[in-house]
Amino acid sequence: MQVMHLGTVEGHVMLFGGPYSNLPALDAAMSEADRRGIPPARRICTGDVVAYGAQPAACVARLRDLSVAVIAGNCERQLASGATDCGFGFAEGSTCDLLSAGWFAHADAAIDATDRCWMRDLPDMIVFRQGGRRFAVIHGGATNIARFRWPMSPASDFDHEVAAITAAAGPVDAVIAGHSGIDFIRRVSDVLWINAGVIGMPPNDGHPATRFAILDQGEARIETLHYDHHHAMRDAWLTQGYDRALETGYWPSEEVLPPALRRSASSASG
Repeated sequence: MQVMHLGTVEGHVMLFGGPYSNLPALDAAMSEADRRGIPPARRICTGDVVAYGAQPAACVARLRDLSVAVIAGNCERQLASGATDCGFGFAEGSTCDLLSAGWFAHADAAIDATDRCWMRDLPDMIVFRQGGRRFAVIHGGATNIARFRWPMSPASDFDHEVAAITAAAGPVDAVIAGHSGIDFIRRVSDVLWINAGVIGMPPNDGHPATRFAILDQGEARIETLHYDHHHAMRDAWLTQGYDRALETGYWPSEEVLPPALRRSASSASG
């Protein structure tokens, strides 16, 4: 496991996952960081720069130009290795698996050899200190890059990941992750688990706004990102369902989600 150490980081830190090849969302996030006075050196991406959206190469170029710290997501690892699938961990033959063939082919065609070398060199984990706490940043899980961890996952699942992080980089007080597309903050045992959400796709809540997190003196809070989502994918003819998700706020398939996070659950509770 490749671990990057940032030392002690002072000042607000922007944490964000999954730009997902959605350049308008990434530009909006970077503008928001500028507005808050957060320089590129204090912006951390939890990976999957490239995924569902129309502008994979432009998103990579934007983050490379800014020298933002980026964790390797499963998409970066797959593209760097020349794999033919996204490596998201979707069940074979599922709707998400079938839809991924279209957007991954688009990304694979757009990313050049230089970008793949950059992806190959990305760390698996970033470690830093702030506010008296030691943080580890990963993509999905330390045991599996494409591991899905949800707000209601058993505590033992988180404990398992924390043990793997500790083995690779030493004890931590908090973990910052992404991959699942759902933002949440949960304390498990003595460790705070922060999923900063993703900026490139709504969290399946019926609204087009996406999520990121701000770290301030060791304390994290989830923030909402509003951006112009219109035509973000249709101009590239990526119209298999994720284009509508940017407008409706609902994913084209909920197969990967636990039942409690599906629309049927929210309808029943309402």
